[in-house]
Amino acid sequence: MAVFKIAVIPGDGIGPEVTASTCEVLQKVASKSGNEFVFTEVSAGGIAIDTYGEPLPAESLRIAKESDAVLLGAVGGPKWDNLPGKSRPEAALLGLRKELALYANLRLAILFPELKSASPLRPDLVENGVDILIVRELTGGIYFGKRGLEKSDECLPDGTPKGMEAFDVETYSEAEIERILRVGFTSAMQRRKQLTVVDKANILETSRLWRKVTEKIAPEYPEVSVEFMYVDNASMQLLRRPGSMDVIVTSNMFGDILSDEAGMITGSIGMLPSASLGTPGTPGMYEPVHGSAPDIAGKGIANPLATILSAAMMLRYSLGLPEEGEKIEKAVRSVLSQGFRTTDIASSSDTHVLGTKEMTEKVIEAYEKL
Repeated sequence: MAVFKIAVIPGDGIGPEVTASTCEVLQKVASKSGNEFVFTEVSAGGIAIDTYGEPLPAESLRIAKESDAVLLGAVGGPKWDNLPGKSRPEAALLGLRKELALYANLRLAILFPELKSASPLRPDLVENGVDILIVRELTGGIYFGKRGLEKSDECLPDGTPKGMEAFDVETYSEAEIERILRVGFTSAMQRRKQLTVVDKANILETSRLWRKVTEKIAPEYPEVSVEFMYVDNASMQLLRRPGSMDVIVTSNMFGDILSDEAGMITGSIGMLPSASLGTPGTPGMYEPVHGSAPDIAGKGIANPLATILSAAMMLRYSLGLPEEGEKIEKAVRSVLSQGFRTTDIASSSDTHVLGTKEMTEKVIEAYEKL
């Protein structure tokens, strides 16, 4: 029997509801697998601002660093929208990513065949479902490059003064690119062995370096088929042939945009899990992508499946329990195949619309039968 320490950050809005549901599922996993999960609840985000005056208290960060994994619900909400950037709830996310050195974001966009009617795409495009893993570089690129805002003394060609001028610099090193590409290649080896590297190499020097590094390390993964694709084309192909996509690896900004597009294909962000990983042996952070949804907080109708599926990723990537993670995914599929839905994924023909608590119970029941 192994004992795993999990830092649980419920956060804001529906975060406490979906993390509580997920911990219930994990307790069932523990009882069946013979392992033990020790949950330590820590404060971050808006609730931490209200309680401690800062989005990421030092004690919360210490506990996260000493854990085997971090389970995060959601942070943010309109209550804190007028605070300055470094004092906003979202600063907790950036702080955790930085301090835990989480450089790889893995976001699954899965459209279960049972939910194909929820997708905005034509039925024939998603007939067999969609299963895409987007590997996004998380700590480099334009989001972390040099930036500034200054008055320009120059004019446009017609003589109009430029006025204020802003700049954001995209920078990537060979080492940063290689480590995220290796995450992509390794992930592809565990899936369908197809890797799409998305860039803008016809314009950007950073993208040309991405291609050079890819070509350097690709021979180490001879079983993986590699395709290069410009980001504008990738955005079209995600809509044109989503079922053919397997693993996409790309830069911070491109990954930010494409992962949201891929998520929309599934019909509801309430179904989308994610993992943020760093160096092996350090704690990863696992969270749904749906945000805090303050408009439905406390109503008991939040979809817990994205957080539960994030826990499945945690079992696989951080805790070394891939079989248990796969069982959670099978349990979710079983529940959906029986016609059970939460409000966000329900269609007019669905007769089994459940709340957060009831959906969690159904997942646990399905897991017990595996």
